[in-house]
Amino acid sequence: MTKITAGGLTRRGLLGAFGATLITAAPTYANAAGFLRGAGDIRRLKMYSGRTGEKIDMIYWIEGEYISESLKQINHFMRDWRTNDVKSIDPRTIDIMTAAHNLLDSDEPYMLISGYRSPKTNAMLRSRSSGVAKNSRHLLGEAADLHLKSRSVNQIARAAAACKAGGVGRYTSSSFVHMDCGPVRTWGS
Repeated sequence: MTKITAGGLTRRGLLGAFGATLITAAPTYANAAGFLRGAGDIRRLKMYSGRTGEKIDMIYWIEGEYISESLKQINHFMRDWRTNDVKSIDPRTIDIMTAAHNLLDSDEPYMLISGYRSPKTNAMLRSRSSGVAKNSRHLLGEAADLHLKSRSVNQIARAAAACKAGGVGRYTSSSFVHMDCGPVRTWGS
């Protein structure tokens, strides 16, 4: 298993990260302003991939700024594992994922089902399922499909929807929740 961690942090940044007593995150949208209050200066993302065996436990925001090296590692982690294509993941999606995770009050990392999808992968998945959008936000690096063993699909979806910052899809039969930074909307059961 590969473990991806943040690199290139300053001493001040590391001290701030380790000295923090509360690690929270929030979307950077006006609609999610309530999640910004008391959020502190650190945002952290924890995930693993059952497809690649990789894990990520990444502080990607410190003192009001994204850490570019951390975002690059998140982009690589959320790549299309079928084609190995990497695309920049929209930081708004990362913030939504993190804020929802914090609302769930869980230390368990997300299992990443799908992050970025290449056009080739999306077309292949569309040929197999009617539930895959032709113009999926996954193609733009704006979406993630996530699972937590310790929480139900409904719990995860409610937490993501509470952020009022993007799209939330419930895929109960497949046991995952779709989160994206597009227009606020919900679907699925």
